[in-house]
Amino acid sequence: MANRTDPSAKSIRGTNPQNLVEKILRSKIYQNTYWKEQCFGLTAETLVDKAMELDHVGGTHGGNRKPTPFICLVMKMLQIQPDKEIVVEFIKNEDYKYVRVLGAFYLRLTGTDIDVYRYLEPLYNDYRKLRRKLADGHFALTHVDEVIDELLTKDYSCDIALPRIKKRLTIEAIGALEPRKSALEDDFEEEEEKDEDEQLMDIDAGGHEKDYYRRPSPSRERDRDRDRDRKRDSHRHRDRDYDREYDRDYERDRRDRDRDRDRDRDRDLDRDRDRYRGRDDRDYGRERDRRDRDRGGRRRSRSRSPSRERDRDREERRQRHARDSSTSPSRRGAAEGEKPPAAKKKKEKEKKDDGTDHPDPEIAEANRIRASLGLKPLRL
Repeated sequence: MANRTDPSAKSIRGTNPQNLVEKILRSKIYQNTYWKEQCFGLTAETLVDKAMELDHVGGTHGGNRKPTPFICLVMKMLQIQPDKEIVVEFIKNEDYKYVRVLGAFYLRLTGTDIDVYRYLEPLYNDYRKLRRKLADGHFALTHVDEVIDELLTKDYSCDIALPRIKKRLTIEAIGALEPRKSALEDDFEEEEEKDEDEQLMDIDAGGHEKDYYRRPSPSRERDRDRDRDRKRDSHRHRDRDYDREYDRDYERDRRDRDRDRDRDRDRDLDRDRDRYRGRDDRDYGRERDRRDRDRGGRRRSRSRSPSRERDRDREERRQRHARDSSTSPSRRGAAEGEKPPAAKKKKEKEKKDDGTDHPDPEIAEANRIRASLGLKPLRL
């Protein structure tokens, strides 16, 4: 219950205000003793007393990344979401510098681009010293204008990712902001007018010799003019450097994202290509084996090698010789032209039936004649 956002709070940039702080840092803040003891039950009115007690700024420190009271109060402001007027009063407070930095940090997280430039840029003129706790637990010296410069030009501050804001030149182009005017520009103009008045007084008061001795050397005048021009343009160059550095960081981040995206796309393409190549290789291997089998079958059916022909002829002769050797002598005689005994008996019987073998020569002769005429033999 104590860590929930105020029900009446509005969403910031389309999300819960506490989600502007990363979940890991948010969990560490919820477990911190300062949060449980000092920030419990704070309201927009009682928060000022705790902000006045701050003596340093910072994010987390130590080996277990313990959050500082400054970042705990920032989290409490995101939870209760004070009115804009209260935040502006925090920023305009000149007596307590840490209250001013606290309000500026909260406005940088939740404010619009125009409000950020309008209320934070005047703090460039605040050069008071601040104590900043580093990640190793030691303190370092910084200034209010350096913290404001970090909020306007960097992406991270006090271990919190700052929301992106538009460039000032873009906002000036649409007429939402006036061109920035440096606080030192009036001093430069006064100094120039004072120098011109002194030169005119010197010319009117003395003669040529007096002016000769009083007037500085040409090289010193050139150096002074150069210094004056450099001071006059310092704020413009400073703004230009800030914009250039911000553009360079943004372009570097964009290139890194594009490079990561291209690397992931190439990795996916290579994986798909390898998968399809393996599938094509398997299909091609199967197709090649099938063609080889078909080609081998056709080659065997179409022609045979001479060695195979010789082997086949030799095998046929061997089989024929084995058949001949396994047949009986009577069969071999029949094969050689000798008639088997059964045929001889049949022939002799035929001879006996026609009567030509009759013991009587006359009867045998008569039977031969009758047999030649196709008549039956005499039966005696």
